This record gives sequence, structure tokens and C-alpha cells, in this order.
Amino acid sequence: MSALNNEQVLSANKAAIDTLLSVANTALATAESLAALNLGAARDAIQDSAKNAKAVMGLKTPQEAASLNASLGQPAAEKAVAYSRAVYEISTGAAQEVAKLVQAQFAELNKAAQELAEKTAKASPFGSDVALAAVKQAVNAANSAFDNLNKAAKQAAEFTEAGVSAATSAAVKAAGSKAKK
Repeated sequence: MSALNNEQVLSANKAAIDTLLSVANTALATAESLAALNLGAARDAIQDSAKNAKAVMGLKTPQEAASLNASLGQPAAEKAVAYSRAVYEISTGAAQEVAKLVQAQFAELNKAAQELAEKTAKASPFGSDVALAAVKQAVNAANSAFDNLNKAAKQAAEFTEAGVSAATSAAVKAAGSKAKK
């Protein structure tokens, strides 16, 4: 039985290391995506600034200045909204990956608890059914709580997604109406 316990400990340690590596890889991939997004945004900002500076230097009348000012607003707002959306998508994707890892770990923990309960039931003396029923009820309660937590997290994500979409639409419309004035 000691060898079995050592094997279980080694297996649990390996699973923990694998999970840690998965979380680290997810974090690095997220950081890499954000860095690429930021570098692209910085490159675009420099190019837009140069283009806008050239346009300003070519102005001859106040009407041209007003027209240029109005035309610059919407593209900048659209780019800001697109940048915010990309950051949101990257961070949401990372959160979903970590959530999957947590769910997998919880499933493994649940399986181990059920196996332990079954082994204990087989090895326990007559009349210990009440204790076994209590353990099974605790496992079922933990499963129910975890499911409810997952449902609440999914609802919050959907609510946030709807809010981001509404804010994006409102920002683009507002920038468009300012540009038309």
C-alpha cells in the first residue's frame, strides 16, 4: 500500500507541474499577444501622427482646418475602440484557458474523492453507511457549488461582452456624429 501511496503522490506532483506549466504558457502567450498588439498600436500611432502633421502643414484656410479636425476624430475613435476590444478578447481568452485548467483539476479532485469514498466504503465495518453517505453528500454539494460558480462566471462574461459591444457601438456612433458636424 505504501508503493501505491508513493505512486499517487508522484502522479499528483506531475499533474500539479503540468498544470503550472500550462498556466505559465497561457500567461506567456497572453503577454506575447498583448506586446504584439501594443507594438502594432504604437507603430500605427506614429504613422498616423506623421500623416496628420503633414496634413496640418498643408492647410491654407480655417475651413480646411475645421474639416481636417472633423475627419481625424472618427478614425482615431475607431482605432481606440478596436484596440480596447482586442485587449478584452486577449484577456478573456486567457481567462477561459485558466478556467478550463481549473475545471480539469476540479474534475480530477472530484474523481479522486469519489474513488476514496468507494475504497473507504469497501474497507469500512458494517454500519458505516451513514459516514459514507455524508462523504458522498459533501462531494455532491461541492460539485453543485462548482457548477453554480461556473454558471455565474459564464453569465458575468456574457453580460460583460454585451456591455463591451454596446460601448463599442456607442463610441463609434459618437465619433461618427462628431465628424459629421
